[in-house]
Amino acid sequence: MDWYGMSDPAIIIELGKRLKEYRLRKNYTQKEIADKSGVSSLSVHKIESGRSVSFSILITVMRTLRLLDNIETLIPEPPISPVELMKLKGKSKQRVSKNKVDTKKRQ
Repeated sequence: MDWYGMSDPAIIIELGKRLKEYRLRKNYTQKEIADKSGVSSLSVHKIESGRSVSFSILITVMRTLRLLDNIETLIPEPPISPVELMKLKGKSKQRVSKNKVDTKKRQ
């Protein structure tokens, strides 16, 4: 699917259709999902009909439908940049030489 070629409302409609399909495949009514999620039936209806809801409501419904694993795909954790990697390497612990240990013991 060409997500970049779609308008924001078209994306919301597509996501709503997909969530509805998952709900139906699990044999839940909108009221059952609403009750299990702790949101209103109207909120579930809004999601499925392509209307905007808060992100927290969407996450709650996704949790109830067991779809939270998909968030990693939606927004993957950014990889460590080469600059950050070099900084981390510079902070790695070095072995303590025997002389430094002996010096510390004397003090």
